[in-house]
Amino acid sequence: MARQVRPTVVIVGAGFGGLRAVRALRKAPVHVVLLDRHNYHLFQPLLYQVATAGLEPEQIAKPVRAILRRQPNFEFRMVEVTGVDFASRQVATDRGPVPYDFLILAVGGETNYFGIESIVRHGFGLKSVVEAVAIRNHVLRCFERAMLEPDAERRRALLTFVVVGGGPTGVEMAGALSELIRLVLVKDYPRLNIKDVRVLLLEATDRLLAAMPDRLSEAAAETLWRKKHVEVRFGAAVQDFDGARITLKSGEVIPARTLIWAAGAKAVALTATLGLTTARQGRVTVTPELQAPDHPEVYVIGDAAYLEHDGAALPMMAPVAIQMAETAAANIVRRLRDEPPLAFRYKDPGSLATIGRNNAVAYLGGVAFKGFAAWVVWLIVHIIQLIGFRNKLFVLMNWAWDYFFYERAARLITKE
Repeated sequence: MARQVRPTVVIVGAGFGGLRAVRALRKAPVHVVLLDRHNYHLFQPLLYQVATAGLEPEQIAKPVRAILRRQPNFEFRMVEVTGVDFASRQVATDRGPVPYDFLILAVGGETNYFGIESIVRHGFGLKSVVEAVAIRNHVLRCFERAMLEPDAERRRALLTFVVVGGGPTGVEMAGALSELIRLVLVKDYPRLNIKDVRVLLLEATDRLLAAMPDRLSEAAAETLWRKKHVEVRFGAAVQDFDGARITLKSGEVIPARTLIWAAGAKAVALTATLGLTTARQGRVTVTPELQAPDHPEVYVIGDAAYLEHDGAALPMMAPVAIQMAETAAANIVRRLRDEPPLAFRYKDPGSLATIGRNNAVAYLGGVAFKGFAAWVVWLIVHIIQLIGFRNKLFVLMNWAWDYFFYERAARLITKE
């Protein structure tokens, strides 16, 4: 009797959604091929801690092969995906085509600069290890250059750090950057006047953390201002940045050498080349079952997928990607059994954002709380979500060292 050939499920992207989809198919009668241009899974929520010298990149990343080595129906290929031929059911890559029977696109998102080319050239995004290390190197170099700068105005510009965007990434980045400077670098550079150092958080709307209740947004802004010495500006939309001056739409000019852009995200550029219908932020419009219209064997999940929930687009967050991955995997198995597919139902796990040492805001299960209790919950949740015992252990050790000794271990200027 001829051996039955298992259908091939190709998954593009080793982020939260892609990884969960692979695991959800571990017992399915399929062959799973995971494609990604990197050989590791990155825990993006802690990238800002790499950027602020709290953690090393390898502590928030783990090789894909090591994560999934015990899954017998799994194969990984490190390739750059360049397109999809839906007619012949092949994924185009820089190392040749990869055929599929089912395709899950979990390609993720990238920084949305809203067409401001000067910020692309001179500013910093925070979506990858390379970008996080570049920010760390740049901040430390600014302090080194400030030590040697005789001109007071130029020195103040070197020591002015601007974070744009009042979402969780911007809030956490601004708080961590201020703590790095005021608790650690002030000891490394005692000859510099701490009064010359400024950390600004610019938000174009009238509040921070828009997904959270008003009182938590207000608490976050107050904590940043009063306890972290971060200048929070509302209604501050950035128009231009030439590497030395930030120009706001109001006409105000802020002399600064550092702009970290955390003001938006969009689906990766690949989605625009596939010929699929896209919506806001370049995200692919999907059916309630997460299928691409006219291509029922193709599923799109995570940041790349556009689907509405309660009248609004689902957020570009890890919990959405993870839940979508489970539904897409389940629907593939159901198709193999000739069972009707399941519609995706999002269960909001809540939101967390830390504002630094002993301070966070949390909205979980309809309950809003802040301060030390929220910070402890944030710590526990992130340790649990990290992949690999070694990563959990080293991150916990780094956090403990930082907490008790006011030190950041990764204050190295390295190659990017």
